[in-house]
Amino acid sequence: MATGIPGMAVSASAKPAMPSGFVDILRAPDSVVAFAGGQRKNLVRDGQRWSAGSLAVEAQPLGKGEVEIPVRIEAPGVSLERVRLRWLAPVPESWRVLNDQWERSYGDLEWRGLVAERPLPWYFLAFDGRSTHGYGVRTGAGALCFWQVDSAGVSLWLDVRYGARGVQLGERRLDAAVILTRRGKQGETPFQAARAFCRLMCPKPLMPAVPIYGGNNWYYAYGKSSHAEMVHDTDVVAEAAGSQPNRPFMVMDEGWEPSRRIVGPWDRGNDKFPDMAKLASDIKERGVRPGLWIRPIYTTAPFPESWKLKIPAARARSRDGGYTLDPTVPEALDQVRLDVGRIVKWGFELVKHDFTTFDLLGRWGFSMGAEPTDEGWTFADRGRTTAEIILALYRAIREACGSALVIGCNTMGHLGAGLFELQRIGDDTSGRDFDRTRRMGVNTLAFRAAQHGTFFAVDADCAPITPQLPWAMAERWLDLLARSGTPLFVSADPRGTGPEQKAAIQRAFAVAARPGIVAEPLDWLATATPRRWLLQGKPAEYDWFGAEGATPFPR
Repeated sequence: MATGIPGMAVSASAKPAMPSGFVDILRAPDSVVAFAGGQRKNLVRDGQRWSAGSLAVEAQPLGKGEVEIPVRIEAPGVSLERVRLRWLAPVPESWRVLNDQWERSYGDLEWRGLVAERPLPWYFLAFDGRSTHGYGVRTGAGALCFWQVDSAGVSLWLDVRYGARGVQLGERRLDAAVILTRRGKQGETPFQAARAFCRLMCPKPLMPAVPIYGGNNWYYAYGKSSHAEMVHDTDVVAEAAGSQPNRPFMVMDEGWEPSRRIVGPWDRGNDKFPDMAKLASDIKERGVRPGLWIRPIYTTAPFPESWKLKIPAARARSRDGGYTLDPTVPEALDQVRLDVGRIVKWGFELVKHDFTTFDLLGRWGFSMGAEPTDEGWTFADRGRTTAEIILALYRAIREACGSALVIGCNTMGHLGAGLFELQRIGDDTSGRDFDRTRRMGVNTLAFRAAQHGTFFAVDADCAPITPQLPWAMAERWLDLLARSGTPLFVSADPRGTGPEQKAAIQRAFAVAARPGIVAEPLDWLATATPRRWLLQGKPAEYDWFGAEGATPFPR
């Protein structure tokens, strides 16, 4: 025998047999560890229950053939921070693992080999060379959940804090998550397997009645607009849509608020938008549906101190004079309902709510990793987890919007699924730098298109058309979005929209207005920026790099 790693003997003449491609974790975990009061507690198993003192975790497989594992937690008298479930199993070294993200993606979705430290928020897919297997939690979980995979097994972490401190559940039992897996089938593509698993995770997706398309002024205006300019943009959208019975949207993004600093109050427009109800009416008169952006929990309005989220001073100093409302304060949550509902009363038919993950947790998704928030702050309510609090906020926004469509931006899709018709699935594209559009837009469409129709309608962000962008590249992104079967929003700068661009927008709208098959990336196992696609059942190919390739520096 030859000795490699100390303590481990291996045969000099033969490799160990590899396990089968699917790792079955729909069974009792091999260990459960809790972190409470800053201390690690190894829980002791008794049947399907693990406990230490008053702290207990139940994880019992349910259903015919054991199809799911509800995880329930009891912790009276305990300040509980996290729970880790661990399944020991030899994981195939051939696995290629696809991650999801906490909220939007940031050009960071990709298939990779085993990376033990890599946090995998909400769910992951594993391709074994033949089949693609899914591991995740059902949407609407009561904890912030992420996975880890290594050669010796699979771990699931449940973050049950309220803000940055351990939740105090009292006598209630927390339904923390429902674990689901799906064994891949021979003959299905990885993308087909991904869509099947997304359907399993979200039992009741909420979808728009018709395909969503139209305009959004952000990627050329960047907040500098007016009532008259919005009406002009609406005319462009209406002309491009022609006589389509499914009417387009025109979305007014940031720039209408009184402060012009991406901060409330949200009860009126500024001097460039003196009458928000009139703006909605003028858009409708042109046969276009109006939409409006809002940052609903961030404001400078003089509300009581008790309504404010208690965040660290260093974080507050970077907030440009505004503050975040604490959604666990009933009066503050009522104010969110009032502000969002007012937009609908003005006549807007789509509400795009933004920044809530950053405003609550103080981090963007790309910097969260295994630690979604900073230390040193809490919500006012100590008895609910952060996930439960975010869900309550999303439900309040959904209720306030009534029949209007809801699009979440900088929101956690795994919590918004079933509540929002649309979800911005990636970080901003750009009207100034196509490298950013390629990195953010193409990547998120490829790796999250499986969520379209299974969680919500996925918005991979706008197709900007501006003088700063090479038209050949901008046209490719426009074409892909139009034929992807997902929502299409065009951000067309009048200075860069000539006859050729207007004709391209018209063609794109004609496709995007009709129901279509969701786009399937064909080479996504090999690249973070897929070139080859299956669009409406036909192969297509795009060159995203041109002669110069990617630029690693911001322009």
